[in-house]
Amino acid sequence: MAKPSKNAFLFVIVTVMLDMMGFGLIVPVIPALLTELSGLTAEEAVVWGGALTATYALMNFLAGPTMGNLSDRYGRRPVLLASIGTLAIDFLIMGFANTLAILFVGRALAGISSATFSTANAYIADVTQPEDRGRAFGFIGAAFGLGFIIGPAVGGLVAEAFGTRAPFFLAAGLAGINFLYGTFVLPESLTPERRRAFDWRRANPIGAFQHFAKVPQVAWFLVVLGLFALANSVYPATWNFHGVIRYGWSEGEIGASLALVGLGAAVMQAGLLGWIIGKIGLARTIAVGLLFNTLAMLGFAFAGAPWLAYVFIPVSSVGGILGPTINAMISNLTPEDAQGELQGASASLQSLAIVFSPIIMTQTLHAFSKDDAAIYFPGAAFLLSASLMAMCLIPFLIGLRANGIRLFASEQRAVE
Repeated sequence: MAKPSKNAFLFVIVTVMLDMMGFGLIVPVIPALLTELSGLTAEEAVVWGGALTATYALMNFLAGPTMGNLSDRYGRRPVLLASIGTLAIDFLIMGFANTLAILFVGRALAGISSATFSTANAYIADVTQPEDRGRAFGFIGAAFGLGFIIGPAVGGLVAEAFGTRAPFFLAAGLAGINFLYGTFVLPESLTPERRRAFDWRRANPIGAFQHFAKVPQVAWFLVVLGLFALANSVYPATWNFHGVIRYGWSEGEIGASLALVGLGAAVMQAGLLGWIIGKIGLARTIAVGLLFNTLAMLGFAFAGAPWLAYVFIPVSSVGGILGPTINAMISNLTPEDAQGELQGASASLQSLAIVFSPIIMTQTLHAFSKDDAAIYFPGAAFLLSASLMAMCLIPFLIGLRANGIRLFASEQRAVE
């Protein structure tokens, strides 16, 4: 196992944070940009918002295993740097887009190159011991949340001050700076003896899924991850439009609310996740995450007033422990020379879920918020998401049984 480098670990954390800042910067302006380019109202343009997210996810689904396998063969560094550089180009394309078609080209390109998060997870797995990965993935999740604290808040303010295109150019600049920083700072984490040959049979979504389907100890937790992605995409797909439609929020208010979501996630994942895992174990921490995510989505579904939405943001923050803990579980159950493939397959599975989920979620929001809706209920998408989150409990319990893990055992094994 490679020795952890302070600068390298910091770079990976900063990379995830800056990428999420870039994403967060543009979230508050997507409704306004889509209404500008399409000439539709927010209630109608939300459908295009779902299609935009689905395009990104589809390309990520197709390319994820290839990127993961490339990182297992050639190392994490070149894949990370190529991804970061291409993100800068994507943001520029979106910033200059004057038609919906160009906007979709930009998101498709980002989907192909966005191996950053999965490759960052593989990098962390390279330089940490199995028993430390829950806490390490928590730092990744916290960086994710921190990016969402700064990005939406700044994006909303920049948009109100300089227009809807300005956040895209700011995001491109951040990605460019991160690329230059990584070029001079980031060492390789995967030593030559731990690399494996590139195999096209496994470097595609179907091949990767077939491979991990033969490993039930991992497969059931990947199903949990996929269902979680399906449910959790209600946030990026509908939060901004939901705020405009239900509460009449401006770009600044959308950004402020998302910043609070990110702040809560960062506090939980960086400050408390390691302590929670140490107290109750990995398996029980996952169970707590499932419970709080379900409660949060139910709360948002029935939050008829803006202040109620803010009340349930801390509940969703506790639910933020779910992603890092599942990642730690499946990483601990996977051989060292297949961490990149695992993270690529994981990213593809989540992307496959997100191909369909934004369309489902945005169509649900549209159907229950339009003027002639048979039942007017803008929280319908969050109610659907809560149902999907509750379904995660089934494969989770089956996965525990496949690994001989008892959720309420007095003693827990290291993998837990």
